[in-house]
Amino acid sequence: MSARIVLLPGDCIGPEVAEQARRVLDALPLELEVDERPFGAGALRETGEALPEATLAACREADAVLKAPIGHPDFDGAAVRPEQGLMKLRSELDVYANLRPAAQGDIDLLIVRELVSGIYYGAKGTREDGTVFDTCEYHPSEVERIARQAFEIARTRDRKLVSVDKANVLETSRMWRRVVTEVAPEYKDVELEHILVDNAAMQLVQVPERFDVMVCDNMFGDILSDEAAAVTGGLGLAASASLGDSGPGIFEPVHGSAPDIAGQGIANPAAMLRTVSLMLAHGLGEHDHARQVEAAVDVALREQPTPDLGGTATTAQFGDSVVAALA
Repeated sequence: MSARIVLLPGDCIGPEVAEQARRVLDALPLELEVDERPFGAGALRETGEALPEATLAACREADAVLKAPIGHPDFDGAAVRPEQGLMKLRSELDVYANLRPAAQGDIDLLIVRELVSGIYYGAKGTREDGTVFDTCEYHPSEVERIARQAFEIARTRDRKLVSVDKANVLETSRMWRRVVTEVAPEYKDVELEHILVDNAAMQLVQVPERFDVMVCDNMFGDILSDEAAAVTGGLGLAASASLGDSGPGIFEPVHGSAPDIAGQGIANPAAMLRTVSLMLAHGLGEHDHARQVEAAVDVALREQPTPDLGGTATTAQFGDSVVAALA
């Protein structure tokens, strides 16, 4: 197959882990064109925009977007921040379904998070009296499409779907529960359960193995997916895929840009390489190669762990191990 990938190297440790992703892609027997574009703090310094128009145009034309972590302390609290570029990229590509797998031992769950609506995108501001507000808004059509994605994914797994909300308090959650319930009869082969978000958070810690697929709104999904990652090894190992109904998906590790270790060559690239696996499977349809990359990363985690996992391997040595396992 032939495919075009836009690579966004990101900030701080971003370019370091992105380099290992590129090495792994080069090691695969696939015709892949990798187009590297500025994005994040570096782009903000150069152009005044975290997401330059040329980068956005390239992303729209790609088969997949592979993004390393962004963010830099220089822009903490600034009016224009690198993270705003990511919010805009997600919105422009309409990648409304964020997939966050979490697996370890008997635990194998997938959180499907609505990504382009809700409180992160609603009206916000400050009133004259000093009151600050952030508004959570959802249209039924936005809930319906994320519910369908979750039901379809559940069909490929253990056919169990848990829908997370706060229907005992929030109007948006009451609508969320109603719409998910209305979609459910079209998926009679999938068992649906509704659960309040506080109960979901507790059970993720106590009995995470009970969950298969969970579907959540933007903020609940953000929080619960980080919790699930912590239960199964930490954010440093977590990958994600953000998909829409058409156009390229965005594939990115969950962890931040780790400015405290940037330039030391010790960043753990496992999450970035697991992100490559998600991209191969969900972005390019290369499921066999996706499984091979995932298995190679598991080998490297055992044989060449980086300092954060108690080992001594450098970022490049971890990449060496993955490439060797693929060969």
